[in-house]
Amino acid sequence: MAESTLTTTEKVVKVEKEPLFGKTEKKLLLDPLGDTNPITIQVLGICSALAVTSLVYPSVVMAIAVVFVTGFSSLFTSLVRNKIPKQVRMIVQLVIIATLVTIVELTLKRYNYPIYKQLSVYIGLIITNCIVMGRLEAYSMANRPWRAFVDGIGNGVGYGVILIMVAVIREVFGKGTLFAGSPIQMNIIGASNDEMAYLINTAAESGFGSLFAGYTNNNLMVLPAAAMFIIGVFIWIQRSYRPTLVDVS
Repeated sequence: MAESTLTTTEKVVKVEKEPLFGKTEKKLLLDPLGDTNPITIQVLGICSALAVTSLVYPSVVMAIAVVFVTGFSSLFTSLVRNKIPKQVRMIVQLVIIATLVTIVELTLKRYNYPIYKQLSVYIGLIITNCIVMGRLEAYSMANRPWRAFVDGIGNGVGYGVILIMVAVIREVFGKGTLFAGSPIQMNIIGASNDEMAYLINTAAESGFGSLFAGYTNNNLMVLPAAAMFIIGVFIWIQRSYRPTLVDVS
């Protein structure tokens, strides 16, 4: 009896490994800086944008705090997304966010107590920030951890950039300084008998500062209403430049 030998040809299918930072990740990181910005397009997180942007230094700290919370809350939520019962998912998300916010609060209290006192209420309100909860519900609950983390970082940075831009305008025109209260405080414009006190000394009798004689800081910029006007101008400029965004909110 002849034995028949069956030759099986095995096909080796090579699965291309996705890059750690490909087109999708780049889009998740960069889109919130423009077409999907949390503040100017989605109109989220407005309350803190009005409250903390009178000075640049607290705004930078707030921006870093939000980036940290959005990034890691998205990561941790995505890691446990398949284990969370749908009925309690928002409670679990709040616990994750609250834990991260507590870490931020304790770190600030330990290393920068003056800023902690200035921002303590608003840092706590990150727990209920629409941007954070929105990304957990819209993206982290349905996507893998790495992409969820990048999405969280991107939206946090998008929020922070607008926060800092508003703060720069308000502080320069409202107080004549930049980074007031920080080790790198800069006096930009104002009046002083010391010629070196300000970059532009409006009390100078000659030189560049004399061109701004009579200039005074705009006290309106110190008020939260100024932030509303500035954000409104940002929204107008962005949607004028990109008409496709007019009906997006």
